[in-house]
Amino acid sequence: MIKKVQQIGHFLLLLARDFPRRDLLFGTLTVMLIVTVHLSPTDNKTQPALIAEPITISLESAPKLKEYDHQQLAWQEHLVGRGDNLSTLFQRAKFSAKDVYEVSSSPKGKSLRNLYPGETLRFGASEFGQLRELHYIKNPLESQVFTRKKGSFVAEERVREPEVILSYREGVIEDSLYLSGKQSNLPDKLIMEMANIFGWDIDFVFDIRPGDSFALLFEDRFIDGEKLSTGNIVAASFTNRNKNYQAVRYTNKKGQSNYYTPEGLSMRKTFLRTPLDIFRISDGFNLRRKHPIHKKIKAHRGVDYAAPRGTPVYAAGGGKVTEAGYSKYNGNYVFIQHGQTYITKYLHLDKKKVRKGQAVKQRQLIGTVGSTGYSTGSHLHYEFLVNGVHRNPRTVTLPQARPIPKADRLEFNRVVTPVLAQLTEYKATRQLATIQNNTTSAN
Repeated sequence: MIKKVQQIGHFLLLLARDFPRRDLLFGTLTVMLIVTVHLSPTDNKTQPALIAEPITISLESAPKLKEYDHQQLAWQEHLVGRGDNLSTLFQRAKFSAKDVYEVSSSPKGKSLRNLYPGETLRFGASEFGQLRELHYIKNPLESQVFTRKKGSFVAEERVREPEVILSYREGVIEDSLYLSGKQSNLPDKLIMEMANIFGWDIDFVFDIRPGDSFALLFEDRFIDGEKLSTGNIVAASFTNRNKNYQAVRYTNKKGQSNYYTPEGLSMRKTFLRTPLDIFRISDGFNLRRKHPIHKKIKAHRGVDYAAPRGTPVYAAGGGKVTEAGYSKYNGNYVFIQHGQTYITKYLHLDKKKVRKGQAVKQRQLIGTVGSTGYSTGSHLHYEFLVNGVHRNPRTVTLPQARPIPKADRLEFNRVVTPVLAQLTEYKATRQLATIQNNTTSAN
């Protein structure tokens, strides 16, 4: 009988380990009933020893491990801070080193070894305190969910799509593109993107004038009703010296996105108008300029862009570096050959980032602004040659842009026409509102 009781006790321990409290209660009552039937005496006479018969439990009829609903778990959330790792976060959440091992050794668990400040871990525990789910939230759109199933963790990638809303801004240039953009509540990203879009046609240092204007449609991305980020410019227009330029974003069948004119010509020309991002002009193209050091009339065959030392200098177009060296007149310099027709020169650099013979792409970093050689201040001297003859970089005619392939024209027109119409409608509505406000003020 003692052996029988030991067997029953061992069976109860197994139940306690493997089944939740509700199922355990049912199993315990059942076993107690068995004990009562087999061990309770029926009268005062000595009973013969009972022969224990084997107890058979069908796996199909046995209580199954409880599957917890996401909403039934107790949740806690911890933000990854500087110096945190998976172990410190699990300790903070009151989970063991064993839990750390089980999660990190699961498929895709390696991703948890490189946590970054600002990311989040959400822990979901059962009513007994067992870790059932771990949510690794990289950002509002990307997360990994680790779920305990059959004694181990499986991972699921979750990617959310933000809601995209088109927003409109417009402005009038009073001093600079940057300041006017900020007055129109444009983030720095969009101001620089607008400059890059129109930078092949407009020199935003020399060509900008007070009264020039811009308008643009761009993406605002929202998640759960809260603004997540600012996306790309969808369509834009820029009026410079009474000439209007328009650009629209188009993604082809290969998933490649670029900006085009309404006629389907790429905004990306062979050359940039200006090889700098941040700049101010100190001197222009002038063949009768008096040299600031020698005090003699000496042809100035390029444009000087004054800018802080270290400002990035980019290749105006793709080509091959034919010279990269130093001279007492030019300081650090880089010359680039673009095919058989064009050469661009960059003088007085602080540092060179390319070497002779190297192939470069358009807008590749080739050096930084400095004041080496014969120079009175930090600036870039930029020259543009066509068939060996110096041309004004500001006004030289640049090679025509590539058009949309004929096979894509119908799809291009279908996509961009309503977007450009929406931009025009916004502009007209704002202009009408401005006229009405001015009329009301006058009265």
